[in-house]
Amino acid sequence: MQNIQTQEIPLHDIKPLLEIEDYSFYYFVGVLGVGTIIILSGIYLLYKYFSAKKKFNLRKEHFNLLQDIDLHETKKAAYRLTEYGATFANDSQRHQKTYHDMLEHLEKYKYKKSVDDFDSETLRIIELYRGMIDV
Repeated sequence: MQNIQTQEIPLHDIKPLLEIEDYSFYYFVGVLGVGTIIILSGIYLLYKYFSAKKKFNLRKEHFNLLQDIDLHETKKAAYRLTEYGATFANDSQRHQKTYHDMLEHLEKYKYKKSVDDFDSETLRIIELYRGMIDV
């Protein structure tokens, strides 16, 4: 057997290990944060869209009720025109004036036990007021 003597050979070209900073965790957290913000924004926008669709619109409802009033039931129609028409009375000066003119003409059809059908002037003012309304 041969004795192999080991000699310590100094290695000058190998450098010690260096610590390399790893930013992948920060990139992951950043992407996760941006993704979360985008998903939450999408959920919020969907919620707003669907809640706005279901929202009750008083003006639209009163407009539909005004259009559906049966003018042959004079007394009932006079009260409903007064009630639902008040929603739109303050839209403009013209609306306000026409609404008050309509109220003056409707007075003779209220507060009585029996009333006649609407006269032509009252019908004209009612139709004018109905036509003016924008929803």
